[in-house]
Amino acid sequence: MNANASATAPEPAAAMRPLIEQTEAIASLFKAMGHDGRLTILCHLRSGEKNVSELEALLSSRQAIVSQQLARLRMEGLVVARREGQTIHYRLADARVAAILDLLARHARVGMLDALDAKESRG
Repeated sequence: MNANASATAPEPAAAMRPLIEQTEAIASLFKAMGHDGRLTILCHLRSGEKNVSELEALLSSRQAIVSQQLARLRMEGLVVARREGQTIHYRLADARVAAILDLLARHARVGMLDALDAKESRG
């Protein structure tokens, strides 16, 4: 192998540099979103602010589990909380989180359409 091979390796595209420089943080973000319960919570919060009781009902899950998942989402900066008396309301942290969810939803729809097309072409 040529010793200069690494020196002549192509540079990543300029558009990818920020991603490459932040891989650890981005991987942590996707790990947080990669849990089905947490992703479901984010999807429900996409339509607006909800309290823990509302999320419990939507998820058919116990309060302790919902609270644990919300704590992880808060730690990753994906959701923010607002206290009103004894009730804590959660919402998406910002428009970037909503944009990621929208992208995932579009990807899921395209994947479903591709699967249907493949099934029809085999049928």
